[in-house]
Amino acid sequence: MSRTALYIAGRLAGAAATILVGALLVFVVMKAAPGDPALSVLGENARPEAVAAFRHKYHLDEPLVGQFLYWLGGLLRGDFGRSLTIAGGIPISELVAARLPITAFVGLYAIAIAVAVSLTMGTIAALYRGRAADTVATSVAVLGISMPDFWLSYVLVFAFALGWRLFPAYGFTSPVDSVSAALYSGFLPAVAIAAPMAAVFARMLRTSLLEAAAKEYVVVARSFGFTPRFVFRNYIFRNALIPYVTVIGLQVRYLLGGVVVIERIFGIQGLGSLAVDAAFARDYPTVQACTVIFLGVVLTVNVVVDLACAALDPRRSL
Repeated sequence: MSRTALYIAGRLAGAAATILVGALLVFVVMKAAPGDPALSVLGENARPEAVAAFRHKYHLDEPLVGQFLYWLGGLLRGDFGRSLTIAGGIPISELVAARLPITAFVGLYAIAIAVAVSLTMGTIAALYRGRAADTVATSVAVLGISMPDFWLSYVLVFAFALGWRLFPAYGFTSPVDSVSAALYSGFLPAVAIAAPMAAVFARMLRTSLLEAAAKEYVVVARSFGFTPRFVFRNYIFRNALIPYVTVIGLQVRYLLGGVVVIERIFGIQGLGSLAVDAAFARDYPTVQACTVIFLGVVLTVNVVVDLACAALDPRRSL
């Protein structure tokens, strides 16, 4: 087995352990929170027999260890279980299948905007260091970092939805129904998530480009008579992408947190909204399913980032 295959296998084993620990922590926290799923469904005045039957049906009358092991056994079989409260016994896999494409679309939309904007701003700031373009790009980046995504969401709604009426203020069309409508209705939420990330990416890219431009191999390449465009593309930009790509991977955690908030503000029925609704309704299996998916996304992106960095720098071995 190659070193790359061993590395990926090791990362997958670590990811499985991380997901297990994360799911256990969420399970413990949810159980410690006040509230009872049975009373949430049946009402505060439900008869004790009905409450006991509900708890027995969903294994809530078992010890905590037994409940977690029952859920874990289903997870290993690819079964997230059934919703306790928010969907009345519907398989959680169906809820996830309906919500996940929406969250994935908004998240990828935001990343695409953040990458496009940051590549432009960071490159311009580095090429025109100390000039007006650098000052403007750097100032905009600082402003973007300083703006919370939820505050920016309301500003965008006030300006572009209520003021100029260019985009909808609430609601979202699933990409499954129409990609063009999803791009239109999801623009403001994606911008709200992307703006702080683009600022972080742009600052990192500018710093990386300036550091790479000062390296000795760049000076040698210039002494060979290569054109500035060739030197920038092959010796500066490619090496500057390594820390830039790493930061993108680290920001995925922020992206998932931003998605949860933004989905609530814009009325997007995605996985983040599902997790919040399930938490308030004490729907333990649904919250755990969303947690496992979010953890899986973060860990998968981290592996992909490591592989991408190794591809950008052939000297780097896994």
